[in-house]
Amino acid sequence: MATIIDVQDVTKRFGNVLAVDHCSLTVEEGSITGLIGPNGAGKTTLFNMVAGTFPPSSGRILLDGEDVTGLAAHELFARGLLRTFQIAQDFSHMTALENLMMVPARQSGESFFNACFRRGAVLAEEKQTRSRAEDVLDILRLSHVKNERAGNLSGGQKKLLELGRVMMADARVVLLDEIAAGVNRTLLNDLAAAVQRLNREDGLTFFVIEHDMDLIARLCDPVIVMAAGSVMVEGPMAEIRQNPEVVEAYFGGGVQAEARP
Repeated sequence: MATIIDVQDVTKRFGNVLAVDHCSLTVEEGSITGLIGPNGAGKTTLFNMVAGTFPPSSGRILLDGEDVTGLAAHELFARGLLRTFQIAQDFSHMTALENLMMVPARQSGESFFNACFRRGAVLAEEKQTRSRAEDVLDILRLSHVKNERAGNLSGGQKKLLELGRVMMADARVVLLDEIAAGVNRTLLNDLAAAVQRLNREDGLTFFVIEHDMDLIARLCDPVIVMAAGSVMVEGPMAEIRQNPEVVEAYFGGGVQAEARP
């Protein structure tokens, strides 16, 4: 497999705090790669740099072989890289269907000229976008809430809606930040199944931060462990769980903690 994300010797400082310390890692195209580690390991800071929230203090980040270090999130979006959040982001006063319909870029109705003088073409495109959004909601089992305001959805439904936006955007690689947080087990199974389907059927690459080790074991191979701002070890989850250094750094030395979600 080809490398789609290549983090090369990246460092991030916030004043005197070294959050990420000469970190290097790769994510292979078509994989579901996990990123785990104790609180304060630098995982979210690394995600933020890859996603364009802020640039690294030093080092390079490549996307599909192209240097994208310091590019803003909207520039990375145009290149097919998207990021979801631990607390789902939505347009709370718009319906679930409307949240999906606004995702595709460069819609003809965004042009004042088209809206005024090419109304038929705009309406035809909108109809097509609506149909696609309804299909996505059906796949994610959210059709029953399509006319519900996004702000009224449960935490799990909002995260499913975020995956729906990914599907509407024709993404190539998605950074998932703690999809299990605040989600009940039934909806979490739906989320996991949606991620696996997008990966298997559409070839979408996922890079996943998660504290639920059972979910990581279900979804991810390989798994990268960060500690103190850099990569400690990488490999299959079965090997990670048996690594004594990881158990010490991540689980606090308790072997029984391995099964903890």
